Amino acid sequence: MTGWLDRADRLFDHDPYMVAGYRSYGSARRVLVRGRAMENEGITAATDHDSIWRNLVNSYRRIEADPLPNAVIRATVAGTTREITADDEGFFAEWIELPAPIVAPDGWVAVDFELVSPTRGHAPITGATTALLAPPTARFITISDMDDTVLQSHVTSLMQAFRTVLLGNARTRLPFPGVAAFYRALHAGASGTERNPIFYVSSSPWNLYDLLIDFLDHQGIPAGPLTLRDWDINRAALGSGRLHRFKDAAIREIMGVFPELPVILVGDSSQQDPEIYRDVVREFPERVLAIYIRDVKRTAERRAAIASLVAEVQAQQSVLVLADDTVAAARHAAEKGFISAAALPEISGEKRMDEAAAPGKEGAPAVKPGAATDAPVVVDATPAAGSDETRRR
Repeated sequence: MTGWLDRADRLFDHDPYMVAGYRSYGSARRVLVRGRAMENEGITAATDHDSIWRNLVNSYRRIEADPLPNAVIRATVAGTTREITADDEGFFAEWIELPAPIVAPDGWVAVDFELVSPTRGHAPITGATTALLAPPTARFITISDMDDTVLQSHVTSLMQAFRTVLLGNARTRLPFPGVAAFYRALHAGASGTERNPIFYVSSSPWNLYDLLIDFLDHQGIPAGPLTLRDWDINRAALGSGRLHRFKDAAIREIMGVFPELPVILVGDSSQQDPEIYRDVVREFPERVLAIYIRDVKRTAERRAAIASLVAEVQAQQSVLVLADDTVAAARHAAEKGFISAAALPEISGEKRMDEAAAPGKEGAPAVKPGAATDAPVVVDATPAAGSDETRRR
């Protein structure tokens, strides 16, 4: 195995440089620009007919990607240019203050990059991405986990998770049934024209960024900034404490950029999303409209722990919904006026289509006989949309 990796490393060595821009966010007066300077590993675009071998090679290239330590990148937003120095892994992230407020009618603003150094005498090496600003029509923001919330990753089984990542691609990865239609409904809001921003925060490494973006686009899931992490494969990186701190900080930074908007938090029960979101409610009790947790780890111990969290969230005048499927969460969102009730048939229909498209594969977790899949476990203390308290939020 080591010999094969050594040969592959020599095969992919000495690639040209590139600047990979990562979708980000900002306000009218400041924008976060981020990305990575690294060697271009020549990862090919995914297709429906890619072999396991091609997927494995692309996965190896993502993992093996060689950074450009301390590279200097020139970033430009709305005519304002700054030079940024990457860290020793090639990552860079910096806020650019703008001299005048910018307007983004569709919510997105362009960000351009140029590699200043190092160079190899090639033509200018550039990159580009976009940053999301909340449009004036937005009524709330959604912050969502990715793994086992939007796409099926099987993080509760380490071997199956590695197999899914290494041998699959953006076309073979499966969404949870109905999730695309539900997120489109959250983006549209109750009126259908709100364009509520959606942010994705995941413990997956930045090496998987292109795969996750391709997955969202391919599935018709609303575009949004992704916040991932530099993930070394070691015990400290995989520790629950580090995961908690990473997601907690990322969520608070997003909420700080959009202080005028309440938030809906979406996650799953397999890791620490319920505990992380409970802590957010403690600090911002007036801003969290609802927490939707997909029940993917159906053990008595985990459900008992989440039941305790439900009570804590209720005490803060918010709500935690432990839902068996997407339709259960969507129905609650419609009842509260977060989405239009007219979107429910599309969500239910897409859920059935997603389940039919992958018979016997990575479908929604099996439900115990007699369980009511449409009824979420919920203790609700939030006011209905349109009430005086909701408008104050």
